[in-house]
Amino acid sequence: MRNYNLAIVGLGGMGNWHRELINEGGWFGGKKFEGKSFENLSVLGSYDIDQSRQKFATEHGIKAYASLEALLGDPAVDIVLTSVPNDLHKPMVLKALAAGKHVVCEKPVALNSGELREMIDASKKAGKVFTVHQNRRWDEDYLTAKKIYDEKILGDVFRIESRVHGSRGIPGDWRGLPEHGGGMLLDWGVHILDQALQMIPGKVKKVHATFTYVTNELVDDGFYAELTFENGLVYLAEVGTSNFVNLPRWYILGRDGTALMENFKPTGKIVRVTDWSKNDAVPIRTAAGLTKTMAPRTDETIKEEALPAVKSDIRDFYRNFLKTIEGKENLAVSLDSVLRNMLLMEAILKSAKTGEVVAFE
Repeated sequence: MRNYNLAIVGLGGMGNWHRELINEGGWFGGKKFEGKSFENLSVLGSYDIDQSRQKFATEHGIKAYASLEALLGDPAVDIVLTSVPNDLHKPMVLKALAAGKHVVCEKPVALNSGELREMIDASKKAGKVFTVHQNRRWDEDYLTAKKIYDEKILGDVFRIESRVHGSRGIPGDWRGLPEHGGGMLLDWGVHILDQALQMIPGKVKKVHATFTYVTNELVDDGFYAELTFENGLVYLAEVGTSNFVNLPRWYILGRDGTALMENFKPTGKIVRVTDWSKNDAVPIRTAAGLTKTMAPRTDETIKEEALPAVKSDIRDFYRNFLKTIEGKENLAVSLDSVLRNMLLMEAILKSAKTGEVVAFE
């Protein structure tokens, strides 16, 4: 088994997350695992313009390269991880590929599809493996929602609502600045839209979106995007950063039932119809009159069930990447899928700017 050395450009929050994941075990399924995650992958070193992060690297047993050029010029480095502000992804990736390194780029891979195409072309020219850390494909809440859809546990699903809500606005760093690729579409939209495209087969026929600027006037601090797939399913993707009472992470509507997940854990419930023949109802009395339509179902016609929770292991991302380098597997996060997601985000941006429904695929 060949051993691989990885070097990190940008040892901030996510860069250090990768260091911990690879060299120290990291967190999986709510548990901390000690020791190396991989027999054949190690973080060799890092480079950061912040001297405090350079010191941090040394204190944690990895090499602090004096410059980006020194890192890229080290023949011991096989893989470069770029974990820098969004506007720096393209130049860093192009330099690493030109230096003959395999590359993992943090999301969003680029500011637009044109930049991504340049990066894809460079990877082909260099003959090196290049992928994007779309880590939310391994989220257990998402995988549970996908299982519900794939196995038709609710019958034919006609609407999915996927939300992430916070109440602190945009962090006070580069994420709030347009020149650095800030805003929630690129920050969180890149995740939940990617999940939508991975979950639902077929084309997205149209897109309608709006942005919010509640806490920040320079970039979007939230958005609503409604995707209509060719099978008629409507998928609402929503991000908010000024929500002091969060709506559910997932709300899935099928002909025969509804599923709900409150947060990033696969916990919640499914309520399914057990007897469609008993569809009539005793009217309920409201202050202004009676309603049968909105009367709740009686217990004998529905059944509440636990979610079919799916377990995952984020370490599979790097396992797949190394096997792709060795020609044993194809990339789990293919560049075609990343490009499709980038094009979808551009359609959402166009819809939000014009206020119009945009045809997509």
